[in-house]
Amino acid sequence: MRKLIWLLIVIFPLDLSAQTAEILIKNGKIIDGTGNAWFYGDVAVVNNKIVAIGHLSHWKSTNTIDATGMVVAPGFIDVHTHIEGEEARNPTSDNFIFDGVTTVITGNCGLSKVDIGQYFRWLDSLHLSINVASLIGHNDIRKAVMGTARRDPTEAEMQKMVAITQKAMEDGAVGLSTGLIYIPGTYAATNEVVALAKVAAAYRSVYATHMRDEGDSVVPAIQEALHIGTAAGLPVEISHFKLSGQQNWGRSKETLGLIKNARNKGIDVTIDQYPYTASSTNLGTLLPGWVLADGKDSINTRLNNPVIRTQLIAYMLKRLHKRKLKHFSYPVVANYAFDTSYNGKSIETVNLLKGQKHTAKAEAETVLEMMQHGGAGMVFHGMGEADVQYIMQYPFCMFGCDAGIRVFGEGVPHPRGYGSNAKILGKYVRDEQLFSLEQAIRRMTSLPAQKFHLQNRGLLLPGYAADIIVFNPNTVIDKATYDKPHQYSEGFQYVIVNGALTLSNGKHTGIRNGVTLKNSASLL
Repeated sequence: MRKLIWLLIVIFPLDLSAQTAEILIKNGKIIDGTGNAWFYGDVAVVNNKIVAIGHLSHWKSTNTIDATGMVVAPGFIDVHTHIEGEEARNPTSDNFIFDGVTTVITGNCGLSKVDIGQYFRWLDSLHLSINVASLIGHNDIRKAVMGTARRDPTEAEMQKMVAITQKAMEDGAVGLSTGLIYIPGTYAATNEVVALAKVAAAYRSVYATHMRDEGDSVVPAIQEALHIGTAAGLPVEISHFKLSGQQNWGRSKETLGLIKNARNKGIDVTIDQYPYTASSTNLGTLLPGWVLADGKDSINTRLNNPVIRTQLIAYMLKRLHKRKLKHFSYPVVANYAFDTSYNGKSIETVNLLKGQKHTAKAEAETVLEMMQHGGAGMVFHGMGEADVQYIMQYPFCMFGCDAGIRVFGEGVPHPRGYGSNAKILGKYVRDEQLFSLEQAIRRMTSLPAQKFHLQNRGLLLPGYAADIIVFNPNTVIDKATYDKPHQYSEGFQYVIVNGALTLSNGKHTGIRNGVTLKNSASLL
């Protein structure tokens, strides 16, 4: 015990003479990310690190933040993003910073850069305002080796996929992701995914999955995800846990029960969620996977075949009937490059604007025509609020916006890219009181850092990276809506990324001090 006390004195000397911080946050309500109760105190930052927390009356700084009436917390870690392709277009990452996010995990849903090492080097040269960790995506691994072929890999192809996965792990990927609803991931058998997950497991990483189905067949999809994690020997993260389709509303007790039972059996499984009743993905998900195999020419050949076209219309109408809907009112265009005037309008409305009959069949034809012109990004309204709230209250549910770096004013994207965290804190914590502020912040900070092995992140502790946010718990709120999504969240006053003041008095400073974060196992 004496030796321990001596070590603590050496590491944190009891010198109460004036000490100088680069940034000193005073008088805040500190919520440290552990889930423990808040307490009043101060935080000192030096050399990109938190160096002291407590009543720091003996500290001084030329950059002092008065946090009276505000919460001081670790910067949020968004576990489910897709920033690839937008980094250079908006490196200040405003939509994330204004929502309290200091770190994102990208490469989800099987979609990532294939050469993670090269990607990290490029990000480090570009300098974003946020930190970035990345998964390696199975879809892009498969595409690099097999294109969009609808078949099993040969032994040689499988070895190439293993090699890509291993290199990504060595370069610091935090796990393997799958998008088993997307092309070409949907063509992969379970054993193919297990083989690649075993490679990831050797690096103490995570298996993050967009499951094969989030609607009628959600139960076997969950069971497959759990099997892959168990067979490969690595933790499981189920992405954007939801129930799609009106016919599935109310099943969240059943699906979340599978997660609880798995954890009770010792399976390391967690989930994440965005706090909205609409999803967002591409228009092609309305069609069966086999139609989208083998590239653009093959797809158009099938779409131009009258027999196949009739089959596809029947397929879409059957799915619409299952949803208990008469029209394709639930899919709304987010971004249609061929004709941007469609942006923000439902397929039902687009069909009417084209002068077509007001029938579901005509609307299905409109979908096929849009696919022939390159497809579109869509927002799909199809979840029940009661299920969203029930899933949200699960202690091992984290939060992710499932979005990228927004280019302000471009398209009519899902509002989740602007307001996910603020909506949790404002609507569901403060107004609905579904769970405590301390628990919400734990699931936005230390739980993601633990799950994805992000060292020295996710907590307010001396020696940890100075990723810190200061916000007003009484005013924090999302402003983005489905009709007007390009609106930043309000209530976040200060955001510090690696010791640099990136948001000050509610305004972005333009500082880009983010770094790439690598899986700690790859650094051993």
